[in-house]
Amino acid sequence: MSTLIVFLPAHAGAAELHYVLSGDGHAALRHGSAAAALLPAPGRAGEVVAVVPVRALSWQRVELPRGVRANGPAPRVRAVLEGLLEERLLDEPQSLHFALAPGAQAGAPAWVAVCDRTWLQGALQRLEAAGRTVTRIVPEFAPDAAPPVLHALGTPEDPLLVALGHGPAGDLLALPLSAASLALATSAADAGTEPVPLLAEPAVAALAEQLAGRPVQLHTSTERWLAAARSPWDLAQFDLASSGRRRVTKRAGALLGELLRAPQWRAARWGAGLLVAAQLVGLNAWAWKERSALDTRQARVNAVLTQTFPSVRVVVDAPIQMERELALLRQATGSASGGLESLLAAVGSALPEGRSPRGLEFAGDELRLRGLGLEASEAAALTERLRAQGIAAHSDDDVLVLKAGVSP
Repeated sequence: MSTLIVFLPAHAGAAELHYVLSGDGHAALRHGSAAAALLPAPGRAGEVVAVVPVRALSWQRVELPRGVRANGPAPRVRAVLEGLLEERLLDEPQSLHFALAPGAQAGAPAWVAVCDRTWLQGALQRLEAAGRTVTRIVPEFAPDAAPPVLHALGTPEDPLLVALGHGPAGDLLALPLSAASLALATSAADAGTEPVPLLAEPAVAALAEQLAGRPVQLHTSTERWLAAARSPWDLAQFDLASSGRRRVTKRAGALLGELLRAPQWRAARWGAGLLVAAQLVGLNAWAWKERSALDTRQARVNAVLTQTFPSVRVVVDAPIQMERELALLRQATGSASGGLESLLAAVGSALPEGRSPRGLEFAGDELRLRGLGLEASEAAALTERLRAQGIAAHSDDDVLVLKAGVSP
């Protein structure tokens, strides 16, 4: 699943937008600049990530009051942030967009990203009109408590120095690139004897080396925006929060694509594949074992049929064929077929002379005879004669109940 990363211009009137198209979120397939309508399409399952320039954001550190959840009702959380930041902001809070750091908790310090709401809404609407609906909004840089690092970017006419990881809270500093700002950022990093890594875009690499007096590591804007798109940040909060099923679906698709293609998940993918393969092998082995046992039982049933009735040469359905052969055998020998016939034959031979039932009922293996009119002594004698033939009998009012299968 592809990802289209669009760098939002600081000026709303910019004719072209810088972009990166990636297949896995780590390597660029294409990059360049184009008008909004000519940006590459990420595909139906792809996502569009908007990157907010570092110059367009300011960062504030706040502590949410107890009882205020970051994922609570948006109007309430925004009202709390406006109250906390009102004295620190130069603009009216109503004209600004706020976004809380991922995992912000009540009672603990958290970063808040602040930018101009009108500018951000206009940039998103421009992409929406061009058919590139933004799935996620991320900052170009965000405060990070990781080891300090310096970034030199921009153009020789307007160079910028971004310092990350300064102080225990991982403060972010954005200063004009100069020898003084390099010295200030390096001293603020307090990295000891080890020099703070300095990454620079090719356009300002020579200037950064000259001002720092040491080599720099090249780091392109494409690499920077790919890293920004992988961050956990999402500035689409409050009035810009994910709206509707479409954004949620796209975000889920993006996470799935990350799981299927990202290099850091390769071991997990191999493990899942091996687990599925082991399950398939195990299921096939179990099915083969069960099938073998079933075939063995079927062969034994067929053998009983062919050994008992040698005239049967082809076995199609052993139980049905055996029942048919037994019926033919009973017809040939004139014996009862069991069940109702056996019970009727037994009771007919045991009843006193001149006694016959006025009704009978046969259910399962039990026969009920009504209206025999037997005396107590006659009923007792009949019961004994039937028991001698292996049939249990007892009287229930005027009903004689018989059941085969009793030892004589």
